[in-house]
Amino acid sequence: MNSIKKYLGLVWIALAIYSYSILLKTAIERIRLVPTTDTIIQWSIFAIIFLPIALGFMMFGWMALKGAYDHLPESSNEVED
Repeated sequence: MNSIKKYLGLVWIALAIYSYSILLKTAIERIRLVPTTDTIIQWSIFAIIFLPIALGFMMFGWMALKGAYDHLPESSNEVED
């Protein structure tokens, strides 16, 4: 199960990079197609808002890849601060 978690960590990292690159590519295409202020602001906001989400996916994948989720607590007695 731990090897699956590590493999899925790589998947999360790749998915975050791929999805953000698609978003940036689409934003650049739309801004070039209709270079108005409204379009530039709209796609800039999309890119800015999705950046922390993509970074969170990457951090989650990195933690899974490093083995931070190898042992998950089964009860509240096992939780450490």
